Amino acid sequence: MEYFSHLLLNSGIFIILSVSLNLINGICGQFSLGHAGFWAVGAYTGAAYGVYLAPDFLPDFVNLFISCGIGFLTAALAGVLIGVPCLRLRGDYLAIATLGFGEIIRIIIMNMDTVGGPRGFTNIPLWSNLFWVYAWVAITILVIANILRGTHGRAIISIREDEIAADSMGIYTFKYKTMAFVLGAGFAGLAGSLFAHANQFLHPNGFTFMWSVIILLMIILGGLGSITGSIVGAVILTFLPEMLRFMGETISEWRMVIYAVLLILLMLMKPTGIFGKHEFNVLSFLAKFTGKKKEII
Repeated sequence: MEYFSHLLLNSGIFIILSVSLNLINGICGQFSLGHAGFWAVGAYTGAAYGVYLAPDFLPDFVNLFISCGIGFLTAALAGVLIGVPCLRLRGDYLAIATLGFGEIIRIIIMNMDTVGGPRGFTNIPLWSNLFWVYAWVAITILVIANILRGTHGRAIISIREDEIAADSMGIYTFKYKTMAFVLGAGFAGLAGSLFAHANQFLHPNGFTFMWSVIILLMIILGGLGSITGSIVGAVILTFLPEMLRFMGETISEWRMVIYAVLLILLMLMKPTGIFGKHEFNVLSFLAKFTGKKKEII
């Protein structure tokens, strides 16, 4: 039961990471590969607050809230610093620049003795739990979904569809690309703080380039541009490798191969991802399931 709770908690953290990356990659159309870097910034700054600055007289949930705020703000600031010069690039060039940023952050952390350096950061207070992780999951989804429903969201989506056309229609594309990038980075930092206070230990090797790729896989699997898809992709890629671990000794030995084959098959059958650019709608699902058409009012 404890192991399942741990998986569920990690799943919530990856939902925040995948939804925030989807805002950058899937909804705004900017190819970023540095999300693990923002995750690391939030994790280490939030953990540093917990170890060095948190007052003992404050309740744990208040300290967690402050830590998450610090993680969000520092990662968002990192998003500004990397976004302003790099968002003038496009496609593969942007991906390479953000990938470089993620590795620079990891190397800087590796050489900082105040946060453990190559030994890892220990004695982080245990403040995160399932309730607070999923409370922040709900807040993240609500904030990003509400942004997308507004004018700013329409402008961000128009950049994904055709940046040149959006620019010619008077949309300040650089401003909206930076907004999406900074918000996505901030929520990745928030997830980092939750991660730090759940695991109580951080190591720079836990934030390598491969984690950026795994988070990217989550949103591709679920559907680029779909918040629902990001959630489903994060849950599947968190639980699937662990489920294969317990399906007999032979399967366990080949679990990563089976995992990769399953992903390939799914992408061949559904190249746009499980949800594509669409969101799950309860009324549409019920109408389809019961064979009744929705009434148009």
